[in-house]
Amino acid sequence: MARKQFDLIVFDWDGTLMDSTATIVKSIQAAARDLGLPIPSREAASHVIGLGLAEAMQAVLGPGVDPKYYARMVERYRYHYLAKDHELTLFDGVLEMLEALTQQGYFLAVATGKSRVGLNRALNAAKLLTTFAATRCADETFSKPHPAMLQELTRELGQDLKRTVMIGDTTHDLLMAQNAGSAGIAVEYGAHPVDQLHACQPLFSARNVPELHAWLDANA
Repeated sequence: MARKQFDLIVFDWDGTLMDSTATIVKSIQAAARDLGLPIPSREAASHVIGLGLAEAMQAVLGPGVDPKYYARMVERYRYHYLAKDHELTLFDGVLEMLEALTQQGYFLAVATGKSRVGLNRALNAAKLLTTFAATRCADETFSKPHPAMLQELTRELGQDLKRTVMIGDTTHDLLMAQNAGSAGIAVEYGAHPVDQLHACQPLFSARNVPELHAWLDANA
């Protein structure tokens, strides 16, 4: 059967495949607490998820905080996140969805705000090291919503941006897709509020992984 719309499906990691949003938020808040800085709200901490770590810490602290704290926030965040990292799990249905898409012949990739070391550790723990044809991390190129990750992934895999879809739980993911000229699909169970995701006019918005899987099966 002819492929409907896409050849390459690119996933965000945190909040899209991995159930890590709450842990990231708590780690950001704990890092600020360690340094005696104003503790960001859950909404503020959630909003920076998906950005590269350095960009995220700068954004969540805001312009009124001395830049000397940026690197210390990164260090304290890593300390708290790594203490919980081993407890994180994939969302229900993710493994089945990825296996089905692989069997259907799609190219699968990851574009994430994680570091290369962090993504490789997560892929290894989830036993997904051989699942994705290519991956791109925020410490290797421009952070979302810059289009570089999608541009580089399509170039590496010989794919067309117009036949590529980016799936993510943040506006950073959807805006990156727009900036690259690709389609975007939102998932509503991650970091950003549904109204903000819908404002980016995604091709589809999934309430859970089974709904995402069913849409991809019927439409991708």
